[in-house]
Amino acid sequence: MTLQINDRVRALGVQAQSQLTEEFARIDAIAEENTARVLAAFQKHRVADGYFAGTTGYGYDDLGRDKLDEIYADLFGTEAALVRIQFVNGTHAIACALFGALKAGDVLLSAVGAPYDTLLGVVGVVDKGPGSLKDYGVEYRQVELLNNKLDLEGMAHAAADPRVKAVLIQRSRGYSTRDSLSVAEIGEMCRIIKKANPNAAVLVDNCYGEFVEAIEPTHVGADLVVGSLIKNPGGGLAPTGGYIAGRRDLVEGAAMRLTVPGIGGECGCTLGQNRLLYQGLFLAPHTVAQAVKTAVFAAKVMELLGYETQPHSSAVRHDIIQMIHMRKPKALKKFCKGIQFGAPVDSYVTPEPWDMPGYDCQVIMAAGAFIQGASIELSADAPMREPYTVYLQGGLTYESGKLGVLLAVQELLGPSV
Repeated sequence: MTLQINDRVRALGVQAQSQLTEEFARIDAIAEENTARVLAAFQKHRVADGYFAGTTGYGYDDLGRDKLDEIYADLFGTEAALVRIQFVNGTHAIACALFGALKAGDVLLSAVGAPYDTLLGVVGVVDKGPGSLKDYGVEYRQVELLNNKLDLEGMAHAAADPRVKAVLIQRSRGYSTRDSLSVAEIGEMCRIIKKANPNAAVLVDNCYGEFVEAIEPTHVGADLVVGSLIKNPGGGLAPTGGYIAGRRDLVEGAAMRLTVPGIGGECGCTLGQNRLLYQGLFLAPHTVAQAVKTAVFAAKVMELLGYETQPHSSAVRHDIIQMIHMRKPKALKKFCKGIQFGAPVDSYVTPEPWDMPGYDCQVIMAAGAFIQGASIELSADAPMREPYTVYLQGGLTYESGKLGVLLAVQELLGPSV
């Protein structure tokens, strides 16, 4: 038995891959550099089999958990880190970081327009229930984009208000059409913000960006980075969780929000999951490279078919997300259906738009993953609104990601090809 991919679609895949030699070499070089960094950190901290044992209950004296915090801090060049399976998703980790950094009367500034949809309820822009930053007396402002680009002058002006105590930078594009931010761009933003307001903490939503470049935002001035373990740094093995790395006081503040004041990061059992967190982190640079290659391949194939992509297949990448402008809802649904066909799990399911918690419109999601919601595994999702753009990400292996993309193309083109 083999996958039923017709000759025209296979030929299209061969054509696309043959034109990506330079792009793939660049991705592999970054993966090798990041793998060396991770291996060096593991060796420096003398990782041993005993660290893989889990704890229960309170989780006191969990050596593996505490050592993993130190390794993350090393990798991100920070004073401290908090890596916990108790974070339910990236939004939860970001919320803990924000609540830890802000108090009543403070102002939170978003530097790149509105944050990702699920954070709107956290800051209180939309009412998603009690407990938002707004409910606790934190004011929210945002710097709008100028022609879909960063407004550095507006950012400096807005950040200069002494009441601004935290500035949020979202590295990835989310469901917007702006470009994802490079680490160099984030570094320039940090410089401008710090000059305008030295007391403002710069927090970076690092989701989808870890290990795509050879350095991270905290290497260029960010005070804190936050992300999900079922995205890049979990390497496809972490079953749940999130991380926060940065300035010690900010990490401790987030830890107090995750648990309670007086306990912070001292508690939090690992339930036997340490091995997967360590092994996932070790594999992460390679796994991220596989996802980036899958995104580049998808872009090239769709460009050959005449679709507009963002970023272009030749572009240097800053996250694992690939936008494809489908323009029509029917085409969008077909593409997602094909991606689902290419999954190792639930391949027989047909994705349909639905009212997903945290979003302001129906969302369609194709995700046949070993870990529920794991964006490092091949998935495609889109808000059902114009311009009907699909956001493709993930791919545990390039080979499987490539097959998933070809199946999506075949579904899109129909049986007449």
